Amino acid sequence: MTVLRSALFVVFIWVWTVGLSVLYLPLLLAPRRAMRPAVRFWLAGVLGGLRRISGLDFELRGRENLPTGPFLVASKHQSVIETFIFHLLLNDPAYILKRELLWIPFFGWYLGKTGVIAIDRSAGTKALKAMVKGAEESVAAGRPVVIFPEGTRAAPGAKLPYHSGVAMLYGALKLPVIPIALNSGLFWRRRGFLKKPGTITIEALPAITPGMDRKAFMIELESRVETATDRLVAEARQRFPGV
Repeated sequence: MTVLRSALFVVFIWVWTVGLSVLYLPLLLAPRRAMRPAVRFWLAGVLGGLRRISGLDFELRGRENLPTGPFLVASKHQSVIETFIFHLLLNDPAYILKRELLWIPFFGWYLGKTGVIAIDRSAGTKALKAMVKGAEESVAAGRPVVIFPEGTRAAPGAKLPYHSGVAMLYGALKLPVIPIALNSGLFWRRRGFLKKPGTITIEALPAITPGMDRKAFMIELESRVETATDRLVAEARQRFPGV
């Protein structure tokens, strides 16, 4: 049953996405703000299909920990879902991502229109400087900035190193950092086809305030995110034995 429902969801998301991609073409010529409701409408359809077809839902905990002004989100990355879910959870977020994603026809065009911070990961220090500049511009516009400190998706239980880019942003922006823990990889695995029924939990942890030494900040961030993620993964395995 899970295989069939997952296959039906793939068909649905392709039809939904291709259809809206054609309808949204005029938005590529419109101001960026026109993309915000369009993206949220697409996401509402994706999540609605995921819930109704695959039986997979999500919940946000710790909403009270999200500040009202600009801030930096440092999120665990286990699944594709967190690459778009923050457009529903936050007010006009600016994602930091690799620039190659912008080269994908249609998808990349619309992605760029949302105002992402695209970096060339092969450019070394130059890429980090460009990332900080893009983040500063987004913050000046009142937008939260989202970064995945590990740089790529990791399976539940895997421990990848946290890259220094998040510490560089922490020092430059002087904003609260909201660590995000989650257990999405149990239900929608990295490069996985199956979408297992259950409820993904995304948890916003208490803010790390500005002013810490960068090394101490990295230790604190990784400790908070990994500890909370392990807790959420263990909880999900108890609630949903099928994962």
